[in-house]
Amino acid sequence: MTGLLSAGRAVFTRDEAIAALGVTARGFLKAAERQQQRHALLNPRRGFYVVVPPQFLSWGGPPPTWYIDDLMRHEGHPYYVGLLKAAELHGATHQAVMAFQVVTRKRIPKIRAGRSIISFVYRKDIARVAAAVIDHKTDTGRMKISSPELTAFDLLRYARSAGTIDSIATVLSDLGPKLRPELLAKLAPAFERTVIQRLGYLLDYIKQPKAAAVLHNHLQKSKPLPWVELEPHRRTKKSSQSLERNERWNVTVRRKPELDE
Repeated sequence: MTGLLSAGRAVFTRDEAIAALGVTARGFLKAAERQQQRHALLNPRRGFYVVVPPQFLSWGGPPPTWYIDDLMRHEGHPYYVGLLKAAELHGATHQAVMAFQVVTRKRIPKIRAGRSIISFVYRKDIARVAAAVIDHKTDTGRMKISSPELTAFDLLRYARSAGTIDSIATVLSDLGPKLRPELLAKLAPAFERTVIQRLGYLLDYIKQPKAAAVLHNHLQKSKPLPWVELEPHRRTKKSSQSLERNERWNVTVRRKPELDE
């Protein structure tokens, strides 16, 4: 394993190891289990292994940035690192990122890899947003991440994975200056109308008028717009009063988002 690290590699597959070592599958699995017990090896998915360098022994493994691209290639499905993790990589630092979030077209259960948690968000039609996925350099190579524009849409599409409306608005306030209106316009058709309405409202709220304007123009094709809740999971009894009914976006606001300073 030290040979792999010295060669700049941190991962290998079961089949690669069996072929290189000339051992049986059973013999390899026994050896791999011993290394895992010593915390020198991670096995995040069946047949895929990550070498744990000495500096990460106390963490139980290197950060997912070291191996996520290889892992998803092993899985055989397109992916991108998204949501709060992508926002962090684009400079949004107000929110603590508890999980390494990956969007892919395969349903994959959450992975615990040492102290890291890799969570997966399912998008069947991931090819529709492929043009907004960019390469990002890592310590060991590269990985795919969502552009600031795709990240902004995803924060509203997968709001339950992105936190409260306060945290989403705060992250958007960090991303706002990096959002390119022309790219938001190109991406809009790949997202539900309700997502565009909520994102548009928040872009107005954080004072990004140019970005909001292209989404508003896109929605003009869908008039009349049904009303939507800014926070659908906070929907209360019919008798409850809304704080605002925003007629520009047809968004009902029960409470104003609070931005972290």
